[in-house]
Amino acid sequence: MVYLVLAATAALSIAGAAVIVLVGRQRRRMESGSEARRIEAAAKRGVRDARRQAHAHQHFNHAGGINALRDRDSHS
Repeated sequence: MVYLVLAATAALSIAGAAVIVLVGRQRRRMESGSEARRIEAAAKRGVRDARRQAHAHQHFNHAGGINALRDRDSHS
């Protein structure tokens, strides 16, 4: 029974600490101005585009696109 209480106390302490950290971060973000929001939006777009491009390259490579280009260039 004591171990159960200790485990529950530890779990609640960890969850409480995580909530405190997340609330603190959210409050700092809310204070940011329009310039910071614009920069963050641009960064998100950049990450999204990079993921999209990486995904396209992965499909291109799996489809044998590199080998097809290599074959095409070697015959020219």
